[in-house]
Amino acid sequence: MPAIPVLETKRLVLRGPEPEDYPDFKATFSSYRARFMGGPLNAYESWMLYAAEIGHWAIRGYGMWMIHDRDTDETYGMAGGWKPAKWPEAEIAWIIWPDAQGHGFALEATHTARNYFYNTLGWEGAVSYLDPKNLDSIRLAERLGAIKDKDAPSVDGNDVVYRHPSPEKLRGSQLADGIALEIESYQNPLFQPKGYAID
Repeated sequence: MPAIPVLETKRLVLRGPEPEDYPDFKATFSSYRARFMGGPLNAYESWMLYAAEIGHWAIRGYGMWMIHDRDTDETYGMAGGWKPAKWPEAEIAWIIWPDAQGHGFALEATHTARNYFYNTLGWEGAVSYLDPKNLDSIRLAERLGAIKDKDAPSVDGNDVVYRHPSPEKLRGSQLADGIALEIESYQNPLFQPKGYAID
């Protein structure tokens, strides 16, 4: 299995999933937090899904990174690419542990992962398959510039498909500048976002 690339931002380090990261993964996917991703899962189902997260890298050559704090190494969630068998398109996906939401980690990690897929792997686009009741993830997809694609095939008929802007549309755009500015605000230790936590 080739080495999983490590991506870094000002606050975060994105590394491939390791066995020691499993307890946080299991705690989240066995909780109500996982209700929009087929959960809550039992112990066996959580273990199988985590094994799939690791195996996905070997099969596809990309996958989900574990989001780590750059200074403390604490994990905040996962973000990256996902395309199980029979998935219509490659997906950009994310999940944030319950205690880590509202700090912009999902936006920062997902934006970084998407840039890697576009600029390094040469992806020409991507989608996100979301539960229509998962308003937090829908807001995040929209902040990333993704637009609901009513004509795109869904995974199982119960999801909505949000299509991410292409690399060409993102490059040098006002949207890209806006995402970078929002991430920079979250990276400022004095920044206190107002309103409801959205990631």
